[in-house]
Amino acid sequence: MSDQDVSVDVETRRAVEAIVLAATEPVHPTVMAQLLELSVETIDDLCAQLAAEYEAQGRGFQLARVAGGYRFQTHPDAYAYVEKFVLDGQTARLSGPALETLAIIAYKQPVSRAQLSAIRGVNVDATLKTLVARGYVDEIGHDPTPGNPSMFATSRLFLERLGLNSLADLPALADFVPEASIVEALERGLLLPSIEANDGSTDDTSTTGEEASPDESDVDVDESTGGEL
Repeated sequence: MSDQDVSVDVETRRAVEAIVLAATEPVHPTVMAQLLELSVETIDDLCAQLAAEYEAQGRGFQLARVAGGYRFQTHPDAYAYVEKFVLDGQTARLSGPALETLAIIAYKQPVSRAQLSAIRGVNVDATLKTLVARGYVDEIGHDPTPGNPSMFATSRLFLERLGLNSLADLPALADFVPEASIVEALERGLLLPSIEANDGSTDDTSTTGEEASPDESDVDVDESTGGEL
């Protein structure tokens, strides 16, 4: 390799690092290929080399492929220090109901507001507005059914915050589903108290005159404070 080739290679590497560092979101290799007048394959190979070098040098950051592009991010090994720096009295996380709603959207998208409410058993309007406002969920269109309900899906920001390149990188749902024997045991455990409660007892709804309905606002109390996922 000539001195000129080495110079060009060094300049290209510096250019890639500068572009990714200056970007506010992952930079697609096509964009860098156009800027540097190189092929996409060359950009991918160069980014892979840089990522391997950073890892070999034990850096506290890495060049990662996220949401179809490249970005610099902190190394997982430095998680404890970064968490203390970022979260120590500065931000609030999404509430449990918001995370649950976001998970349903991630695995079932596109999904309507009515479908979300049916799955969760509560009104999700407030939670859904919060997720859209924070940029984790987008309204992507309308379902061609009576009423033309709005359909929602996760956003590019959702992939960025989770460090995923695509939705295909989400953990398989099968990893979180209990075995059939466990489900059966839980059903038996819930059935026995239900039978005992109905023997000679007065139904709660008959004494109060009405049945309380679940309300998302009763449990989703901290989403208005903002913060990171």
